[in-house]
Amino acid sequence: TQYSFKEVFGTLVVQKELFDVVAKPLVEDLIRGKNGLLFTYGVTGSGKTHTMTGSPGDGGLLPRCLDMIFNSIGPFQAKRFVFKLDDKNGVDVQCEVDALLERQKRDAMPVPKTPSGKRQIDPEFADMINVQDHCKVEEVDEDNVYSVFVSYIEIYNNYIYDLLEEAPFEPIKPKWNSCNTPVRNGDFIPPQSKILREDQNHNMYVTGCTEVEVKSTEEAFEVFWRGQKKRRIANTQLNRESSRSHSVFIIKLAQAPLDADGDNVLQEKEQITLSQLSLVDLAGSERTNRTKAEGNRLREAGNINQSLMTLRTCIEVLRENQMYGTNKMVPYRDSKLTHLFKNYFDGEGKVRMIVCVNPKAEDYEESLQVMRFAEMTQEVEVARPVDRPLCGLTPGRRFRNQAFREELSRKLEMRGGPINGETEEQSVSEMFLQNFPPLPSCELLDVNDDQTLPKLIEVLEKRHKLRQMLSEEFAKNVLAFKTMLQDFDSSIVSKENYIQGKLSEKEKTIAGQKMELERLEKKIKTLEYKIEILEKTATIYEEDKRNLQQELESKSQKLQRQASDKRRLEARLQGMVAETTMKWEKECERRVAAKQLEMQNKLWVKDEKLKQLKAIVTEPKNEKPERPSRERDREKPVQRSVSPSPAPNAPPVRLRHRRSRSAGERWVDHKPPSNLPTETVMQPHVPHAITVAAASEKALAKCDKYMLTHQELASDGEIETKLIKGDVFKTRGGGQAVQFTEIETLKQESPTGRKRRSSPSNPDPPEDAADSEWTDVETRCSVAVEMRAGSALGPGYQHHAQPK
Repeated sequence: TQYSFKEVFGTLVVQKELFDVVAKPLVEDLIRGKNGLLFTYGVTGSGKTHTMTGSPGDGGLLPRCLDMIFNSIGPFQAKRFVFKLDDKNGVDVQCEVDALLERQKRDAMPVPKTPSGKRQIDPEFADMINVQDHCKVEEVDEDNVYSVFVSYIEIYNNYIYDLLEEAPFEPIKPKWNSCNTPVRNGDFIPPQSKILREDQNHNMYVTGCTEVEVKSTEEAFEVFWRGQKKRRIANTQLNRESSRSHSVFIIKLAQAPLDADGDNVLQEKEQITLSQLSLVDLAGSERTNRTKAEGNRLREAGNINQSLMTLRTCIEVLRENQMYGTNKMVPYRDSKLTHLFKNYFDGEGKVRMIVCVNPKAEDYEESLQVMRFAEMTQEVEVARPVDRPLCGLTPGRRFRNQAFREELSRKLEMRGGPINGETEEQSVSEMFLQNFPPLPSCELLDVNDDQTLPKLIEVLEKRHKLRQMLSEEFAKNVLAFKTMLQDFDSSIVSKENYIQGKLSEKEKTIAGQKMELERLEKKIKTLEYKIEILEKTATIYEEDKRNLQQELESKSQKLQRQASDKRRLEARLQGMVAETTMKWEKECERRVAAKQLEMQNKLWVKDEKLKQLKAIVTEPKNEKPERPSRERDREKPVQRSVSPSPAPNAPPVRLRHRRSRSAGERWVDHKPPSNLPTETVMQPHVPHAITVAAASEKALAKCDKYMLTHQELASDGEIETKLIKGDVFKTRGGGQAVQFTEIETLKQESPTGRKRRSSPSNPDPPEDAADSEWTDVETRCSVAVEMRAGSALGPGYQHHAQPK
């Protein structure tokens, strides 16, 4: 199983390397006014407390953080009680007088609340805070003053206890039971649990928690060690000194700027910045069946695992809200641990987590759970920028004030002595009197002494003149100094005007930049909304695309199956067609052969009949013809499809041509290639016609009439020809259309069905004598039959013949 982290440290890593990578950036952010939170998380016995506290000779993260803080702000610390924390998670600033009164009140107490830095360091932890690295933050704001406050709490069985709270009564050391918890008796009152509240800035804090102002690393660590002794520690099967509670060591750093002179703290609460670094040593997470816990230990383990599970759930919900854009409620209130650090998860500072892993095989499953959770926490980013208040004072004023004091003291020392109030004035007056001439002796020992007084008068006059000269020089110097001050004031005014102009320009620029930022933020929100819509649309389109691709694949597979089925069917049909074709070809050949044989037989019979008929006709009339046999008369001739050719001795008949009624019109004669030649005398003939095998627009465009020749078998087996006629006219689209008008039918008939003449010498012909004239072969064969267009005689036959 592989897990990825931002940094992985081996088993031989030193505390300094771990501190430089993990905790040093958090301390730098603390001094710059940002919050930080550091967890140590892992299975019981994996080294969480060792990582946080360290061991003798090698301090852990907590003493190194304290040492770095005091190395950075050491020369810039405010005096004690200048900053004063209130009960509502805020901080106030006091003037020097009030701070002095607070200090005097504290010194008057018999037992000091805070340890003194001059006291002997406890040898129990002296080696832990003896850090020789002297690590410090670069670019500390030198015009600010700083104060450090520490507090130490523990979360035990989902209750919050103050480890720095002094017990009201402890004359006798309380008894401790086997669970390592104090027994309630009359001399000992157990500590009360604390309540979590929210301040006006929506930050969570512990009400009534002891917060101690410290001025050195030793003092801060001594406070920590005092609370560490009160922490719940109980023996379990996994670890002899297993921590059964979550400990939280909170370092608060208050900072405020100096005033314009660089002497005192600026008395404005809005300019105070309060940042916080929380170092959390979580209790060990393990399965209760491995700890062999019972009773109170079992309940403790259940509460520990419940709080860690709530922490994991909060991280998972934050990750889900961040990755998928949801707005689920994070269950901070399910545990005091997560409720206390709600602001960090909302973005009020950085959160770091150190995962401690024990390579023991027995801890394998728990270590997997720990690492899986820790790897997931890396994907949550909740940092939020912090707006620091603008001071507006000149930077570097602290050192300029110190330099001015040093220069002033040096100048006064050069003129004569130290600068100590009245002694300074005496030294200046003495220096001034030394410039006057010395006074002579003023004693008058004789009445007649006339030299002492004149000498005294002369010296006093000299002194008077010198004094006048000095006063004139002093007036000149005062005037020059006034001139210099006026010039300086005018230059300051001009500089102030210039600075005001620059400030107004900068303010305009800042206002323009703010408007631009607002516009860009609106644009960013619009673009984010559009991106979200486009992502949803793209998701929908991708889903549609996948569905269509699946449908297309199913359709293609179906088409391939159909094509393969079609190919198999075509191959099968081709085989069937070939087989059927061969079968019908053989059948047709057989029928054609049988038909030919039958026709030959029929022709032979007809020839025989014709011979007999010719013999009857050509023999003399007076002789009685021999009657053919009844069976022969009864024999019915077989129908034939082609009429026999006329007798060879029949003379040719000249046909009469009649002019068609449509002589002035042009016809399209459509004869399909499937028509069979009837080989008869009667043939449809249209002069000046365009004969085509298939109707075409080109041929129709040149003609007015249209005729289609159609052949089919009649009911008696003879070929029946139909002439379908119609008119051709143009359509609106520029094409040709045909409207059929009439149908003419041409049909062949056999003469055997008609009556024959029994004798040519019959004097009384029957009624149908006219018809019987057409029954003999010679007459029939010598008559031409011509179609008469538009005939009203039914089928349209008109016979024109000259009897022989």
